[in-house]
Amino acid sequence: MKLRPLENKKIIVTGASSGIGERIVWHIAASGGIPLLVARSTDKMKKQCETIMQTFNTDCCYYTSDLSNTSEMERTIELIFQDHAKIDGLINNAGFGKFQLVEDMSMQDVENMFQVNVLSLIHFTKMLLPHFQQNQHGHIVNLASQAGKISTPKSAVYAATKHAVIGFTNSLRMEIEKDNIFVTTVNLGPVDTNFFTQADPDGYYKKSVSRYMLNPDRVASKVSRHLFKQKREINMPGWMEIGSRLYHLFPSVMENLLKSQFNKK
Repeated sequence: MKLRPLENKKIIVTGASSGIGERIVWHIAASGGIPLLVARSTDKMKKQCETIMQTFNTDCCYYTSDLSNTSEMERTIELIFQDHAKIDGLINNAGFGKFQLVEDMSMQDVENMFQVNVLSLIHFTKMLLPHFQQNQHGHIVNLASQAGKISTPKSAVYAATKHAVIGFTNSLRMEIEKDNIFVTTVNLGPVDTNFFTQADPDGYYKKSVSRYMLNPDRVASKVSRHLFKQKREINMPGWMEIGSRLYHLFPSVMENLLKSQFNKK
């Protein structure tokens, strides 16, 4: 009999219609879980759910929501609770970036990035938290980034949002440890997804780091395998995590050594 470690567990995945989110949804279903998709693209999510139900003979639900719109996000969460008496997990995957110098970036882009990457993540978590606490059960997974540990030129705002996610997640973990709720941060290097369509429209950075790029399916598989387990952080690739630790110990030295790499955006 095939092992199904997430049997009947209902897990919300934001940013579920493409990239890492899409693959996480697939691996949840493959492990017997019931993915609840949240994203803007209704058509994509509908096709995903149809494929998942046919392939794995499991339920799959989707909810169209723009996470930059607070009232729309709140309505989405209300709908989820109307449809499901119990939610087991939340994967805050939605996010985007723009690689620009601070002097060139518009405040609208700054605000949008913080809204989607940070504020919606906190809001979603805050609205699900009482439910998890009441059940003394749950897992919150927040997608941050190695950029939240090692800042580089042209990523000041994006790095700031991911640094905020790491800080929020670490504090939350300690606050709700008594409630039997797992909290995990996922810090990734570059991943081969459509993230770079908006972050790096000229394609220069993606081309320069192509040999280092992570496979989104490999990332999703690792996240799925650690659901409902005590795991503080998932860091990929391993060598970049070593680099981030060295950076915190010797920031000036590392900035000088890696200047050419840091300036590839």
